[in-house]
Amino acid sequence: MRKSKGNSAIADFSAIVVREFRAIASSPAILLVLIGGVFLYGFLYNYMYAPNTVRDAPIAVVDRSHSRLSREYIRGVDASPKVAVTASSADFPAAKERMKRGDVVGILYLPEDFEDRLGRGDESVFTMFGTTQAFLYYAAIQEASAGAMLELENRWRPEMAVFLPTADLPQITAVRAMNVEGVALYNPTEGYGDYLIPAVLMVILFQTLWMVVGMLAGEERTQGTLAQRAREGVSWRRAMRMVVGKTVVYGGIYAVLSLFLLGLIPLLFHLPYVGHRYEVAMLMVPYLLATALFALSTTCFFSDGETPPILIAFFSVGFLFLSGVSYPLELMPRGWQWVHYLVPVAPPPWPS
Repeated sequence: MRKSKGNSAIADFSAIVVREFRAIASSPAILLVLIGGVFLYGFLYNYMYAPNTVRDAPIAVVDRSHSRLSREYIRGVDASPKVAVTASSADFPAAKERMKRGDVVGILYLPEDFEDRLGRGDESVFTMFGTTQAFLYYAAIQEASAGAMLELENRWRPEMAVFLPTADLPQITAVRAMNVEGVALYNPTEGYGDYLIPAVLMVILFQTLWMVVGMLAGEERTQGTLAQRAREGVSWRRAMRMVVGKTVVYGGIYAVLSLFLLGLIPLLFHLPYVGHRYEVAMLMVPYLLATALFALSTTCFFSDGETPPILIAFFSVGFLFLSGVSYPLELMPRGWQWVHYLVPVAPPPWPS
């Protein structure tokens, strides 16, 4: 009799696992989330923010001023390690053609009154154009141009003292400009891939797994599958078999997908790989279990299969902020810190 009950439990568990695999394989929407959400996002984020660190990005400078200030400014921009001035002329259409051909990734336009405005006591202005083939090129040009302008301000400020009121001249000229030096403690290369992409990959695993579980639960409610299983008999043991069976299915699928996101993607895009691969694999076991169980606990809120992708995708940016990577946990209000620990996307609360 005991053997018969044991065989029945094993058969029921096997049926649950097979049924769950079949439901995933037969749903185009769920397969789209798995393939598009994991594979396409994994490549898309890395391609959008490639290269990881920008060095000597070629830019063109259109100097219509031909003044001492403009020449110093161009030398300051070229001195930045992130950009390199490969062309300098007064022909703006030619610079646009160079950017269209891909010879340069940006253009700095210095107008005729670039130095004259400074002589009148006004701010000097320039116009910056950047290509959209990589997001970080624009940031590199902006940082280099702003840094060169700040350096010129410190260098030219004593010469502009003649425009200051005579009574305030000694006090203002005696004050030294404040020097700010930033040090990237945990991101020495200041690269996007080194800093945020690994966290984004973890959010992709969490978010798509939650979507798959929610969509399956919504389809079960729409098709009446849950009511049919309830008529077959409801017990704590059968409920536990269903939870364990579903968790095994989701964990097994995402264990393979984790090898792609956390194993192959870092090798293809040269992302930092901190720690031993065996240790990372061991840490993924509780992570996937926590994510699967968290997703199963929220299935009661999904009445159809179309709501989870829309609702969960809406909180994508919020999940990233809650992870404590892009926004420090110590600055979060107490309520958001509790949400941080409730969502499995967050890192463990103990020090690493």
